[in-house]
Amino acid sequence: MIHMTGGDVALTALLRRAGLEIAGQGRVREARPVSAAWRPVITGDRGPTVAVPSDHLDLVAEVNRQWHRLATEHAVVDTNGEFLISLAGQDCACCGHSRWMRVRLPEGAGRVDLAGLADPAGLANPANPADLAGLAGGSAAERGRPGFVAMSVDEQSVLGTTVEGDAVWLVSVDRFPAWLEASAKARAPESAEEREDGWDAVSRWTTASPRLRKEWLGGLAMNPAAPASVLRRLLDAGPADRVPYALIHRELPEEVVEAWIDHPEWRVRGSLAERWSLTAEQRARLLLDPDPHHRWIVLTTLADYGVTLPDATFDRLAADPSPRVRAELARLPALPARHLAKLAADPVTEVRLAAVVPAWPHLDAKAREALLADPDPGVRRQAVFRHHQSTPLSAADFDQLSSDGDRERAVETCVLDRNLAETLAHGSDSALRGALARNPHLSPDLVRLLAEDADPGIRWQISLRPDLTEEERSRIPVEFDPKARCRALSWVRELHDDEAAVRRLAISAHPLVRRSVACAKNLPTDVAERLARDEDFVVRLFLAENCAQAPAEVLLEMWASWNGYSAARMIEHPNFPRQDTLRYAEDTNPSLRTLALYDPDSTAELVERFSRDPDDGVRWRALRDERLSSASVVRLLDDPREWIRKSAAADPRVPARVLSPLLKEIDTAASAAQNPAIPEAVMHHLLDLVHGETE
Repeated sequence: MIHMTGGDVALTALLRRAGLEIAGQGRVREARPVSAAWRPVITGDRGPTVAVPSDHLDLVAEVNRQWHRLATEHAVVDTNGEFLISLAGQDCACCGHSRWMRVRLPEGAGRVDLAGLADPAGLANPANPADLAGLAGGSAAERGRPGFVAMSVDEQSVLGTTVEGDAVWLVSVDRFPAWLEASAKARAPESAEEREDGWDAVSRWTTASPRLRKEWLGGLAMNPAAPASVLRRLLDAGPADRVPYALIHRELPEEVVEAWIDHPEWRVRGSLAERWSLTAEQRARLLLDPDPHHRWIVLTTLADYGVTLPDATFDRLAADPSPRVRAELARLPALPARHLAKLAADPVTEVRLAAVVPAWPHLDAKAREALLADPDPGVRRQAVFRHHQSTPLSAADFDQLSSDGDRERAVETCVLDRNLAETLAHGSDSALRGALARNPHLSPDLVRLLAEDADPGIRWQISLRPDLTEEERSRIPVEFDPKARCRALSWVRELHDDEAAVRRLAISAHPLVRRSVACAKNLPTDVAERLARDEDFVVRLFLAENCAQAPAEVLLEMWASWNGYSAARMIEHPNFPRQDTLRYAEDTNPSLRTLALYDPDSTAELVERFSRDPDDGVRWRALRDERLSSASVVRLLDDPREWIRKSAAADPRVPARVLSPLLKEIDTAASAAQNPAIPEAVMHHLLDLVHGETE
């Protein structure tokens, strides 16, 4: 249930000084949030389980004695002496989050001074533990200050200390999940006046820590209800801040994109190069930047997104004064041939080197001869490889290649002289025979020869060739690991729109060929149905992931058995079965259990029940259901899983008086700022605090 990472060194030292032992790996990540455990302790609603007067003759000893008694009686400490503890004011140094540490009581309770944990300043004055603990009364400002809170490992019991008036309160809570349930029901109802008061409280904030400001920026950038006025202000986060990453890839009003392109600072403007949805004209405007380095950065992203540019922009960049820009331009697949030819003759070596390969098919004989005789050996090398795509490479020329890498590349890609090809096919160098097996120009007799090679890797390469018939492919003995990672064969992808070809390949004896067919976006219905019954799991998986005709049964199979990144998308497929899924409501498989929510006959009562399910995924699916009550959304703010708590904090059903405090906590600030229920005026106030525009 609980997963831990290494603990903070300073906090670990403090806990050990108090006499506690660190259990397991110390820091606990997956548990109910510390803030939930503090709530019944510091609100004062419950009153104390035990109150120790601050003028007690031996205050610290009495607090320690009472704590140990209550912790035992209320099962905060388990049979191994272990429990979770968190100290007020001891947030994580790296992220500012409150966190639990898993600790163990040593033999003999008298050896532990838990009261001395409340104030880390106590390390400076170990002779006066009452003052260290901050539990001896003190000024009015110090009263009501929390000390420490503990929770049982099974999260069923809580015990915390706080100073109230002239006494140290110890507050215990049994059946803690039930208390949280009741608390959520009490906090969920909200009148219009209470909602207004909740947002008014935020509007009165005058300061925010740098960490909070960063969290708000990230959250507002993901807020689906953020208007253009807010999104535009996110572009001006501050001179030391990057534009929130989420802003780059989300949908934006055109006025925001336009403002972004026209932003005076490259620090802001440059991040747009990563935005895939920019139009050709918008990218062309970015490429007007006077700094050649900036132009180069924009160009480096174009090939990844497969976009083109206006002809006038190509013309201008082909004559760019920066060789680095011209070289990057040569790598663009959409660059017109007339520019490639010009760049292949560029006076700068860097540019010719980038242009020689893509330009070669468009060059005349004279230009090719110039590149083959280029003064730069790197340019000559690339030209030689391109030259031998059509002119056979002789054994003498092959022997001139200096590196093993060049030799393997030549054997794999070039047209080879017959004598050279035969020599390599009968040679002892398995790396070169493997490269030869991939050569698209290899003659059929040498293909047959290598199909019987003693090396299984070479036979595997031959088995993937597109020039084999399926009967020939089936006769090649190959060793196949069904769990090995694989990619669809490019030559099969090129045949995805050929019905006759996919029908032939779908019955191939080679699993990688069938897997490649299954990656098609569209297939004839009979082919899809055949692949859905394929004995290879990955064939069925690829079909479910990619094909619009994937049958319902294979989608259901993957939903139930596959836990990869694509699993969540199965239910979005139009063919996914939604009728009669209530029958899975009691299934032991959590993935199948969640399907009951999608049955048209499912009820709000089922959603509520699933929001309490022991499985994380089932609870999360219930949270995403619009029928879930506001009280249950509030309850899930205290879920043991952080990702569920974050989803709940971003849910518009959270009342304002519950949501507004979440904006002030490091743990929840970013998720709360994503909440579409935040009024526009409040969003602007948060940005005022970010920009330091309020006192």
